[in-house]
Amino acid sequence: MTMEGLWAGDTTSTFCGTPNYIAPEILRGEDYGLWSGDKTNTFCGTPNYIAPEVLRGEDYDFSVDWWALGVLMFEMLAGRSPFDVVGGAENPDQNSEDYLFQIILEKTIRIPRSLSVKAASILKGFLNKNPSERLGCHHDSGFNDIQSHPFFRAIQWDCAGTEVVQLTPDDPKVIDKIEQSEFDGFEYVNPLLMSMEDCV
Repeated sequence: MTMEGLWAGDTTSTFCGTPNYIAPEILRGEDYGLWSGDKTNTFCGTPNYIAPEVLRGEDYDFSVDWWALGVLMFEMLAGRSPFDVVGGAENPDQNSEDYLFQIILEKTIRIPRSLSVKAASILKGFLNKNPSERLGCHHDSGFNDIQSHPFFRAIQWDCAGTEVVQLTPDDPKVIDKIEQSEFDGFEYVNPLLMSMEDCV
């Protein structure tokens, strides 16, 4: 498993965000890390994915990566950011990075009731604002806690990461044969730009 291997080597990526997680280099475990060691206090990252401990100016370790994974999983499972109030407000002061950071630090993250109990539990675990209580952050059992979580029970961890994942075919002829009608009616909507009326 790529992420487990990183933290076993004491590497903190500190730049996890949606674009970084879906890049093939990341899936293969390449191009990770801005720092290696016990803890750091560098302020960097994609704003929506920055963990509370970074915003508080605290020293941090791999806990920030589990937070970022929690934000990403929330977006994938709920179809919106856990901090969806930012970007859609009429008050321009509520559309700033500073306001986003305030929300990350202070707002209680509400898990949609439409998610399964297992999904809600994993999100609450990763999005715990206290890094010492965050899922995966116990130094003795961190990754094992994640592997044994009910949300991931069906995964065969010994097989994970053994092959390179190709997200799209390289051959234009193969791409041309993909039935595009399957995607009719789909569009990307940035959840940060949605109004409260647009939210489901």
